[in-house]
Amino acid sequence: MPYALPCHQRKCFHLLLKWQVQTVKPWERVVVFHTSQTHVFHVIYISRLHWENMDSMSILLIALRGAKILYVGCGLVGLDFVAAVDAYPKPDEKIRTTSLKVQGGCNAGNAMTCAARLGLNARLISNVANDAHGRLILEELKADGVDISFFHVSEEGNSAFSYVLADSQTKTRTCITTLGHPPISADDRFKRKLASALDGAEFVYIEGGSHEAALVTAQEAAVKNIPVLVDAERKGEGLEDQLQLATYVVCSAEFPQEWTGAPSVSNALVAMLVAFPRLKFAMVTLGENGCVMLERVTDEIPQTDEVDVEQLLESLKRNIDESLVIPTCASSPVANVSANGIGTVSGRLLLGTAEKIPPSELVDTTGAGDAFIGAVLYALCEGMAAEKMLPFASQVAAINCRALGARASLPRITDPRLACFLGQ
Repeated sequence: MPYALPCHQRKCFHLLLKWQVQTVKPWERVVVFHTSQTHVFHVIYISRLHWENMDSMSILLIALRGAKILYVGCGLVGLDFVAAVDAYPKPDEKIRTTSLKVQGGCNAGNAMTCAARLGLNARLISNVANDAHGRLILEELKADGVDISFFHVSEEGNSAFSYVLADSQTKTRTCITTLGHPPISADDRFKRKLASALDGAEFVYIEGGSHEAALVTAQEAAVKNIPVLVDAERKGEGLEDQLQLATYVVCSAEFPQEWTGAPSVSNALVAMLVAFPRLKFAMVTLGENGCVMLERVTDEIPQTDEVDVEQLLESLKRNIDESLVIPTCASSPVANVSANGIGTVSGRLLLGTAEKIPPSELVDTTGAGDAFIGAVLYALCEGMAAEKMLPFASQVAAINCRALGARASLPRITDPRLACFLGQ
């Protein structure tokens, strides 16, 4: 099946005449591209391991990185030791792993890796220690095409790492994390580098694991009128200030009700859009139950009277075709969406489903939410309609659940399993 370049890359496809591959070091391949109109040579360094897993179109997408939209993230990175076990151990019990994977982890690292594999120009602001874990973290991010030039490498302390138990019986995972030290600091050094890091950025991603640095990043993005997506996993210090500056928020299943005290997820989404007027949408991921999104609409007059959000959600559930295996989406018309005792928002509600993954194919859900967010970042850059974005992000997350660890099966944009969601 022929591959259709995304719109922001298609316009410069004709500029590329040819590429040459050279070997400078045993572990690297160098790709030199020549463009016809500008006569500029682009030099791209790719690790040998990464190279051997790439097809020609993936290489072309990397070549077009200079023409792509820049997405800047700020948040935590770490190293995951992921062990698959037949069942979670009982107290004082000794068990053996069935398989083991060591790879990069943490929300920001996973989400930006996903975005980079899908073809975005991803730049990550974070820190590691100059230890074995830190060096492996940086090597893996660089191999996936994430710009790590704004990392701070501390000569003291330790890089973050997690022990992850993937239970083959319950299809759940348990994470035990040791945070990195020193943490990301929003000091003068950080602030001086931040302006350069955001130069040319069209979107910013932040998460609450490094609240001071995330807030400063969001504040600088607001000054530059750069949209901000907040990854809201749990309540934490400084998160409300981040949400005040957010353009989009993607929440874990528990967060909206924990944050707002609302009686349901849908009521909580209304509460978030009422509380944070900058938000264009608030979304919650629900694992195998899909996702729910409330999108604010300001340029269209609602065609209906005030509609209770709970009733609206129930009507969307009735419109879902349960026989479909692949992710799908149902959306409401623009309405005055209300929640009793909370308020009203002019917008529309969307309900997305998750792929029905056969039990034999479901390996590990570690990083599924991060993969979903990485796909949302890509969809925003591509200007996808919400009805298309939700199934696409769900499919990316589902693909990632088919291997051990948070990044082992993150797809590339050329993956045939994504073709039907991209109109290819």
